[in-house]
Amino acid sequence: MKVGILRCQQTEDLCPGSTDFKVAKEGTLAFQETGPVEVIGFVSCGGCPGKRAVARAKMLVDRGAEVIVFASCMSKGNPIGFPCPHFAQIREAVAKKVGPNVKIIDWTH
Repeated sequence: MKVGILRCQQTEDLCPGSTDFKVAKEGTLAFQETGPVEVIGFVSCGGCPGKRAVARAKMLVDRGAEVIVFASCMSKGNPIGFPCPHFAQIREAVAKKVGPNVKIIDWTH
């Protein structure tokens, strides 16, 4: 299965995404149901309020992603404990744009 991961742009300075890649490769935590996956793209939301996330998620799907995964920095606030205040709105807009055939996962680890 091919996935595209969206992350918080503000977290880029604090986290290189290595745990996201590790759990995707191992098929653990958020990927326990899918098993190991191939990450075809790892992009940011574009910065607050995340308006670029919709176009970037669509780009990932156009390049083969079957699943859009929001990195835990967005939904859970890892590693600093501050989740994205726009997460629900971004998730809803992304789901609408990519359509019902693309699965959405709200976290990675």
